[in-house]
Amino acid sequence: MAMTTFETHDVLNQTPPFGDVNLIAANRPLLDALKASGVDTETEGLSAFGAAWGSAERLDIGRLANENPPKLRTHDSRGYRIDAVEFHPAYHLLMRASMEDGLHASTWEEPETGHAHVARAARLYTAAGVESGHICPITMTHAAVAALAASPGRLAEWLPRIRSRDYDSRFIPFWEKTAVTLGMGMTEKQGGTDVRANTTRAAPKSGDEYLLTGHKWFMSAPMCDAFLVLAQATGGLTCFLVPRFRPDGTLNALRLQRLKDKLGNRSNASSEVEFQDAFAWRIGEEGRGVRIIIGMVQLTRLDCAVASAGLVRMGLALAVHHARHRSVFQRRLLDQPAMRMVLADLALESEAMTALALRAAHSFDLQQADDHEAAYARLITPAAKFGICKAAPRLLYEAMECLGGNGYVEESALPRLYREAPVNAIWEGSGNVIALDILRAENREPEVAASVLERLMAEVAGLPGTSDAARDIVLALQSPDPEAKARFVAERLFALAATAALARAAPPQIAESYAVTRLAAPSRMIGANDLGEAVDALLERSFVAI
Repeated sequence: MAMTTFETHDVLNQTPPFGDVNLIAANRPLLDALKASGVDTETEGLSAFGAAWGSAERLDIGRLANENPPKLRTHDSRGYRIDAVEFHPAYHLLMRASMEDGLHASTWEEPETGHAHVARAARLYTAAGVESGHICPITMTHAAVAALAASPGRLAEWLPRIRSRDYDSRFIPFWEKTAVTLGMGMTEKQGGTDVRANTTRAAPKSGDEYLLTGHKWFMSAPMCDAFLVLAQATGGLTCFLVPRFRPDGTLNALRLQRLKDKLGNRSNASSEVEFQDAFAWRIGEEGRGVRIIIGMVQLTRLDCAVASAGLVRMGLALAVHHARHRSVFQRRLLDQPAMRMVLADLALESEAMTALALRAAHSFDLQQADDHEAAYARLITPAAKFGICKAAPRLLYEAMECLGGNGYVEESALPRLYREAPVNAIWEGSGNVIALDILRAENREPEVAASVLERLMAEVAGLPGTSDAARDIVLALQSPDPEAKARFVAERLFALAATAALARAAPPQIAESYAVTRLAAPSRMIGANDLGEAVDALLERSFVAI
């Protein structure tokens, strides 16, 4: 219990602590997006999940995990290399909670429910707002299954332990564990995003067994049980699975050089690693490494969009909570017209992000049986990542400013949310990479892209600015230098898809307000857009009761 009475004064006009709130049951935009996809929150256990992750205890565990970052131990007390990373107990608590709730593998479980991706997205969105660093190995483990599918025998060996919900942090060979996590290491010093410039060499040993020599510039969550990496084999760039322990039980030759000192994502370890004849299994055929990894990348991009939407929602919830309890000039902040416009504009952005992130997840649930949904997933997922992830830092800054100095100090959760926000825009393709990927998809399958655009237009029929947005996209694609307009295409496609997602899940006045202020005219800074009659509804739906 905090002391509110001091020798010199009484402490007044401070907001109560944010906690012990159901982060799903109190999130109207999320509930509407789930309903639009046919998900029953009680049947899926989402209400219980929201209560657990909104508890004051869970929120504080998120703080502890970031205030006590991981430490690298290259050697033990006897001088032997161990290349181990030690995490604070709070990190392990978060990993255990997420894995018990299936965030790492629920879409790969049987029997399929028909909306596994949407239900998982709601969980991931919620957990990311509480603590996003531990989501990295959760996301990579989930996505790795798509790459392992290229080697059915290897997938059959690993999938039972991937599906397990018993978090096992022991540093022992994977076959002795109850559950495993998987990571990835793609980029190298000389190439970065250009993975075809990789120089790590793969020497064949026997069958699908190889020895890798080289390095990775970014390898996140280095205490995972194995990593998907790219290396140059005789047949070209190839995908490999590199375990922490060799089949004979000895430690594999992954030499961790250092942990990255990152802006955010502090609870999660990201490392530089050298391979010295490291044991690896080939995944798929030689020379098909990039193609195999693309399936994994598509899933991680969806998670980036979902997690960033969750970060923004948490920032909005904290800002509205402050405005409800803080008075300025004899009125609550929430009753001040200027603040109402800022919060409503933030809420509009959050509504669009939430609706689009879950709509994209819904397309993953349907893509096997519906060609249109498969095309939507291919084209709109990168657009969602582009628009949501790039906007998150800007929006979280605005949420921080709503609290003033109280939001800028480290006792507030907002500095951590703000520092966390850029990583999803950078990971799995920064802005230009994503925009160019969208451009290539449009050019490679123009008929498919046209069908997606036509469906979006049908969903937004009658809303202001939608025809102009579609025309802008088509003209940019037909311009003499479309690559120079790649970001313009990505931005317009994102806004059009977000409008369609709102038309599907949100009240009509909110979808119209978004179309007017984001499609019909260029968006102004937060708080400067004319939201019309949607202000009251937006504020009401952003409210989280404490």
